[in-house]
Amino acid sequence: MNNNNRITNNLDSFYHKANASLKNYRYSPRKMRLIVDAIRGKEVYNALNILKFSKKKGALAIEKLLLSCISNWKMKNNYDVENIFLYISCIFVNSGKTLKRLRPVPQGRGHKIRKRSSHITIILKAKNKLHKQNGTKN
Repeated sequence: MNNNNRITNNLDSFYHKANASLKNYRYSPRKMRLIVDAIRGKEVYNALNILKFSKKKGALAIEKLLLSCISNWKMKNNYDVENIFLYISCIFVNSGKTLKRLRPVPQGRGHKIRKRSSHITIILKAKNKLHKQNGTKN
C-alpha cells in the first residue's frame, strides 16, 4: 500500500468518527459503569432504547450525551443518519472530582463522606448499511 492510500484511509476513518464528553457529573463512576457496560458496542438506536427504559438516574445523562454525539457526527459529516450504521465504538467512565465532607458521629468524631463525580466519553463510528447487508467487513 502506498503512502497516498494510507493518508486517504486515515482521513476516511477520521471523518466517520465523532465524540462527546461529559465532565464532573455528580454520580458515582462505579454506578455509571453499570449503565455504560449495557450499551458498549451496540448500534446507536438500540443503545437509545436501552437507556430510555433504564430506571437508573445516570441513564438520562448518558442518553443526552449520546444524542449530542449523534448531532456532532451529523455536523461533521453532512450525511443522512438513516443510511449510515452508527455504533458506539468506545465508551468509558473515569472518576472526576471527589467532594469530601464530614459526618458527625458520637464522641466528637467525624467520618468522611466522599461524594464522587464522573467523566463520561463516547466515541461513535460509522459503517455503511451496504457493508452490513453484504456481510463484508469494514
